[in-house]
Amino acid sequence: MDNSRFTEMTTRPVPRLILSLAAPTILSMLVTSFYNLGDTFFVSRISTQATAAVGVSFAVMAVVQAIGFMLGHGSGNFVSRKLGARETEEASRMLATGFVYGVIAGILIAVLGHVFLKPLCVLLGSTPTILPYTEKYLGVILLGTPLMLPSLVLNNQIRFQGNARYSMIGIVSGAVLNLVLDPLFIFVFGWGISGAAWATVTGQLCSFCLLWYFSSRGGGIPIRLANFSPDLRFVREILAGGLPSFVRQGLGALAVVCLNESAGQFGDAAIAAMSIVGRVCHFLNSALIGFGQGFQPVCGFNYGAGLYGRVKQGFRFCVKFGALFLLVVAAVGMVFAPEIIWLFRKEDADVVRIGAAALRFQLATMPLTVWVIISNMMLQTIRKPGKAILLASAKQGLFFIPLIFLLPARFGLLGVEICQPVADLCALALAVPLTSGVLRKMK
Repeated sequence: MDNSRFTEMTTRPVPRLILSLAAPTILSMLVTSFYNLGDTFFVSRISTQATAAVGVSFAVMAVVQAIGFMLGHGSGNFVSRKLGARETEEASRMLATGFVYGVIAGILIAVLGHVFLKPLCVLLGSTPTILPYTEKYLGVILLGTPLMLPSLVLNNQIRFQGNARYSMIGIVSGAVLNLVLDPLFIFVFGWGISGAAWATVTGQLCSFCLLWYFSSRGGGIPIRLANFSPDLRFVREILAGGLPSFVRQGLGALAVVCLNESAGQFGDAAIAAMSIVGRVCHFLNSALIGFGQGFQPVCGFNYGAGLYGRVKQGFRFCVKFGALFLLVVAAVGMVFAPEIIWLFRKEDADVVRIGAAALRFQLATMPLTVWVIISNMMLQTIRKPGKAILLASAKQGLFFIPLIFLLPARFGLLGVEICQPVADLCALALAVPLTSGVLRKMK
């Protein structure tokens, strides 16, 4: 890590620094989410059951992301703090260790997933009519986990070193290739829902190759497998810095399973509608997440260097900017909610009706989630694992999972549609006092 990078991260005006780092991460998050929407869009041309199968399979992809983010964020947080403290050798060892663990985890998930494929699909919420589609789609997706998981690790490690542009190129290239291949594999080759999965795997291969190439560019520390260390100290650091991400993503996967089970009692149309709403909201939130990811290396460098005023300034800037952005997006989305759902499944009026109502409810509270998301990222980066894990578990676990069973029992389908916004409000009530106390202690 050269001196110019250290100087830039610790002296450049915070708003401009965050925006410069956030721009490529926002683009990469938007494009990645857009290709998820693309999968849903093209698969929805097949049938309602195929659309629902993609939503059911999303839980497994969320688990893979949870492990990848845990290893990538855990090692990346440590690396950014060590670079801020000028301890490059420790950072180099952590990079190799996090990457190797990612490869091992990807192989294990692929093997176990194929051994238990059918019971896994049923557990995720597949009805008998959805099951054949889920098995075809998920079976191929699992083949790509040895590529997808280490790609997530590399992406975050590169980003935490302040090289967000290279991270963006690697992720965006794979996502664009996926979008191009989707219609080719699904309709031209006639592979159906399996074609969508093969397009995803091919895109992941492209991303992995590019991220590996870029990992040593732009002043980044190259990954040398000889630096891998099974030292428990590194494992503890990865868990401390990465567990909040694992909890957040893992509970997100469990929440999808619970949502599918709860929506399933109202028919396949309800599962398909909530699947589409989930992808749309994930796409809208991805810009905020990308913005927060631009803040994380700034937060880590300056916290490691003891410049706490810059950390607080960055936090306040992200909350204000993110809330304003989502307020505008939510207003537009609420007006055109039926048209948005119609784009994905215009052949099924029930899907449009259910999806439009659920989308409006979720958009109503979306601007309020900015504090929760940015707080979680800051607490995770400055190594406050207890508070970060509590906050990470709040939105999709602590509140959503009980509510997804309680609200439908009381309000029927309306309970399914309002569950996420109610959980968002509860998470905000927890996050404000939790984060305010940490900010006050930074002198």
